[in-house]
Amino acid sequence: MTTAKTLHAFTNDALADHDATAIAELIRRGELSAREVAEAAINRAHRMQPQINAIELPMFEAALREAESVRTGVFAGVPTFIKDNTDLKGLPTNQGSAAVNARPAKEDGAFAKQLLAQGFVTLGKSRMPEFGFNASTEYLGMDPVRNPWNTEYSSGASSGGAAALVAAGVAPIAHANDGGGSIRIPAAACGLVGLKPTRGRFIDAESASALPVNIVGEGVVTRSVRDTALFFSGMEQVYKNRRLPGVGLVEGPGKRRLRVGLVLDSINGTATDAETRAAVLQTARVLEGLGHRVQEMPLSVNSNFADDFSIYWGMLSFLVSTFGKQLMSPDFDRSQLDNLSRGLAKHYMKNSLKTPMVLYRLKKSQDDYARMFRDYDVVLSPVLSHTTPKLGWLSPEQDFESLFQRLLQYVCFTPLNNAAGSPAISLPTGSTREGLPIAVHFSGAHGDEKTLLELAFELEQAQGGWRRIQA
Repeated sequence: MTTAKTLHAFTNDALADHDATAIAELIRRGELSAREVAEAAINRAHRMQPQINAIELPMFEAALREAESVRTGVFAGVPTFIKDNTDLKGLPTNQGSAAVNARPAKEDGAFAKQLLAQGFVTLGKSRMPEFGFNASTEYLGMDPVRNPWNTEYSSGASSGGAAALVAAGVAPIAHANDGGGSIRIPAAACGLVGLKPTRGRFIDAESASALPVNIVGEGVVTRSVRDTALFFSGMEQVYKNRRLPGVGLVEGPGKRRLRVGLVLDSINGTATDAETRAAVLQTARVLEGLGHRVQEMPLSVNSNFADDFSIYWGMLSFLVSTFGKQLMSPDFDRSQLDNLSRGLAKHYMKNSLKTPMVLYRLKKSQDDYARMFRDYDVVLSPVLSHTTPKLGWLSPEQDFESLFQRLLQYVCFTPLNNAAGSPAISLPTGSTREGLPIAVHFSGAHGDEKTLLELAFELEQAQGGWRRIQA
């Protein structure tokens, strides 16, 4: 049993406490080699994995060989991890589930190709909860991923393995994706920056593009705003969606003073807890001190949204559990599914006749959402309704009804951006009495990641940088 503590891998090696931008620059100038950096990351991974359990599949020997090759791209030579729902040639994609038993992928997935074109050295796959359905990276009958800020607590999900690795200093940046908050939730839990992009900003993963409503956004979790900004710029150099405004390379705060809408409680009626509310209000005061106008606002959202999204969530589980052999692997074994996946599928079956209206309203949420930005430039809210829970609170070993209600209450701000296809960012502006990070959430107009990044730079500078785990 892990003794609860704060832990990290930061030390005086090639990685030091550099962010990904700094490491890429040091490699470019010849002050570090990609091999030195990979070796340092692998050594850190060996030290941290027994304590945080965040790596699903290591590929360390292959990474060392990869580091010896000539690499191009804005992150050439920088080590990273890819989430276990994304195909990497030669590795299985098990979706965080004991039910899958996938064969090794024959080639990199479409999104992975765009990401890897930035020059990353891949150290392996990061852990995720089963199919990304949970908001905590926990398992049925297996050890959870642990939060390096306090190992008794959740690292969030579904990119919880990625967030734990970056927060602990194993890698400076890691792939994440977001179907209901899964970039922003683990970023919030682990004190990182997590920007979910506008729908269509990057090349879609094959499974996401086949969805009736594509709720999945790809991205990364990082320790600095400039890493996230450089990632978006680098991805745009590989693929640029001409239907969206370009992001370009954002390098600092914008000059425009913004109209900021403030939302404190969720659309499903869940009240925000006191510590989270205080962190959001403190950020609002900082923004006002910087000259922005902050005003409480109502959310322009259909009253059925929370129910509709939960039914759609259940539909995805129903499809996976019913057609797993065709969608995932010939060896798919539905008897190995956890309580959450089973319960979500049953929830959908009880509500399946509502599917046409659910899909109609979820698609329409894009227009409902866009109306908010007639009067506001960004919307400030909590990422989550309460602070990061201890491990066990969201475990799939809980009975489904208890877990489902806890998830609905906890994850009530982030899903709107997934249905609407809009950008949103999680920023680690506060902390709890126990020393865990608390994040705030900014939502932007469709295609306006640039404003979110400029505002994130401004807040990062106003705070003198984000709080550090090794301080």
